[in-house]
Amino acid sequence: MARARILGSETLAFLLAADCPGCGLPGTLLCPGCVMALAAHPVQRTTPAGVPVHAAHEFGGVVARCIRRVKEDGQTLLLPPMGAALRAAIPNDWNGALFVPVPTSRAAFRRRGYRVPELLLRAAGRSPQRMLVSTGSRTDQRGLGRAARAHNVRGSMRVRHPLLAPVGQGAEVVIVDDVVTTGATIDEAARVLRRAGFRVIGAVALAATPRTSKHGVNG
Repeated sequence: MARARILGSETLAFLLAADCPGCGLPGTLLCPGCVMALAAHPVQRTTPAGVPVHAAHEFGGVVARCIRRVKEDGQTLLLPPMGAALRAAIPNDWNGALFVPVPTSRAAFRRRGYRVPELLLRAAGRSPQRMLVSTGSRTDQRGLGRAARAHNVRGSMRVRHPLLAPVGQGAEVVIVDDVVTTGATIDEAARVLRRAGFRVIGAVALAATPRTSKHGVNG
């Protein structure tokens, strides 16, 4: 009971110090209006290698600010409504597939202490299948164009254990990321998984960059 009171007081203190990432309203984790704005408005994209992507939003506005708060400020209490939006973007006929998050770089995991795609999946009510791990060979993607991103992610991940390869024969897989920009990371994950015998049927993300963006995926 005492522990519950302590946790409750800590949560209250956090909320009093917080402001809504969408509009800046003080004293709230996410105001009602921004909760509504975070509800899914699904968009579809296609990566350069032809992987279909279903995203809950175009990247921008409330969803972009919520993603930044989770990734940069550790505000994981925002994950439930974000997970609900991701869940709404998953096609019904993909529900029987294995959901495989793209691997988080070692540096990002050390900095945050968690893997954002995995937390989003759990918040969406799906079990992450951690089949991919980072090789540590990728540098920061920010600011890179389509060709540079594709080169940067090549060889940046591998199947978690080679013994998975026989298990993968014919198994359907959906790749999961928080944001899809050029689609290079999704394509590299698909390449590695296919080599291990899995059948990649598509990808889902919380957000995808607009089609007009110079870094955006096709659509």
